[in-house]
Amino acid sequence: MERRTIIIVGPTCSGKTSVALALALKLETEIISADSRQIYKLLNIGTAKPSEYELTTIMHHFIDYLNPDENYNVSRFEKEALIKIELLSEQNKIPIVTGGSGLYIKALVDGIVDAVDVDDDYREELISIKNEKGIEELYTMLQKVDPESARTMLPQNWKRIIRALEVFKLSGIPIWQYHKEQTSNSDIKFLQFGLYLEREILYDNINDRVDKMIENGLVDEVNSLLESGLSPNLNSLNTVGYKEIISHLNKEITLDRAVELIKRNTRRYAKRQMTWFNKDKRIKWINISEYSTLENVADFIYYEIENY
Repeated sequence: MERRTIIIVGPTCSGKTSVALALALKLETEIISADSRQIYKLLNIGTAKPSEYELTTIMHHFIDYLNPDENYNVSRFEKEALIKIELLSEQNKIPIVTGGSGLYIKALVDGIVDAVDVDDDYREELISIKNEKGIEELYTMLQKVDPESARTMLPQNWKRIIRALEVFKLSGIPIWQYHKEQTSNSDIKFLQFGLYLEREILYDNINDRVDKMIENGLVDEVNSLLESGLSPNLNSLNTVGYKEIISHLNKEITLDRAVELIKRNTRRYAKRQMTWFNKDKRIKWINISEYSTLENVADFIYYEIENY
């Protein structure tokens, strides 16, 4: 029997949380978060988590799920999210998946094998390493993170080595396991909706959010995390908003400069998100500027589902 699952995607600051919440109330269902940073406890202000009111109004899964020093990857998300979808479907609920982590969404919809795309920035970094230090350096890097795949590759086959490194960086799993764990979620009907805004409005939203994060105590939050003994090198803290404030706390940059960088890097992140999601032609895009409220956007999605 075909099961339906709603997916709401879009760049950061596009209103996904509010639309998903309003829709969940209409459908009397629950929300599955596809956000690779909101999954961590204690990272609250800088990840723009839903408020306590929102979290208690509608059940959210995979928020405050892990400690900041725990590892998580796309393969684990796919497995655990599918379990949640199964349980909710058995309760005759239509799950709502929302978040800005495109890799998580793609793994859920298409299976893990098709999920890992190309990371142009990281690929350029690896090519620079090859040009400056030689192919052997790339091979050594692969041996450290994925020795099993390295054993199957000739050191001179640098393109395969770069792809294996890329897969490991993006997904957290070695490429051999990536192929082994091929899955198909074809028994689930994913209804995908994307939210977008004109660039100027989106950038204004980003700037406003960053200013509010600072007002709400982002610097104190980051300082508290570091004082608790967490390493600034943790993957969870290698996040826009946190890494810039860490630089400020280390007296490397001023607070004004940190805020400027957070805004700039968030804009760049939003652009990368849109580039990723635009590749998927199955997403039905909604210009939320055309609606008076985000609840009206939820109404539109609700009627789309009802008429499906």
